[in-house]
Amino acid sequence: MQIITLNLNGIRAAVKKGFLQWLALQSADIVCVQELKAQLPDLSAEMQMPDNYHGYFHCAGQRGYSGVGIYSRKKPDQVIEGIGIADIDAEGRFLQADFGNLSIISIYLPSGSSGEHRQAAKFYFMEKFFPVLQNLKISNREIILCGDWNIAHKEIDLRNWRSNQKNSGFLPEEREWLSNVFENSGFVDVFRRLNAEPDQYTWWSNRGQAWAKNVGWRIDYQIATPAIAQLAQRVSIYKDERFSDHAPLIIDYDHEL
Repeated sequence: MQIITLNLNGIRAAVKKGFLQWLALQSADIVCVQELKAQLPDLSAEMQMPDNYHGYFHCAGQRGYSGVGIYSRKKPDQVIEGIGIADIDAEGRFLQADFGNLSIISIYLPSGSSGEHRQAAKFYFMEKFFPVLQNLKISNREIILCGDWNIAHKEIDLRNWRSNQKNSGFLPEEREWLSNVFENSGFVDVFRRLNAEPDQYTWWSNRGQAWAKNVGWRIDYQIATPAIAQLAQRVSIYKDERFSDHAPLIIDYDHEL
């Protein structure tokens, strides 16, 4: 089973940059996407159901904003939109597809970088989402949460960590919260289970020469329950082409969907 996750930074923009042509060449069983910046009527038939994939989407109420999706070669047993909290679900941040005892979730945490009001919204999301994570963990299901968490966990996960300690995405409170996800809720950072190397990033600022100099952040994750995490065999970050300011995170699991 291969799973890809990618923040598209606008599905229509990513498609213009060749995302669907690249996707057609992949062997992924599941592709989780975030930041659609579109409503369903904005999506072409090819965007909604690329060749050999079923497409499912949880769009934000606000036009041109947020939204998550899941492409799956196999039709899920059920699809769940949102976490049941109206103001969070209005932003289109959670989509779950169930396949037998396995749940794949496309998740997009808020960014707090645009101002104090959005950082407050991010903290609110984190507070409300943690019990959801705990309930998922005790559900006796295998879970893989794929997406942009907008938090770099440790110093190794961003190039300029010293100068970003007071910036959204690397605040002590955010990092502690993510540590709790791993240590107290028992989820596993699947990429780091297989790759402990530095300079492994999934997002680069458009300012300066961040991409060219690999001055990045690792903020896109596949976070899983322990049993399915143990089945991860290969991880990679695809950087040969650019469809977004994020890069696709690709993980292969020794599991048949």
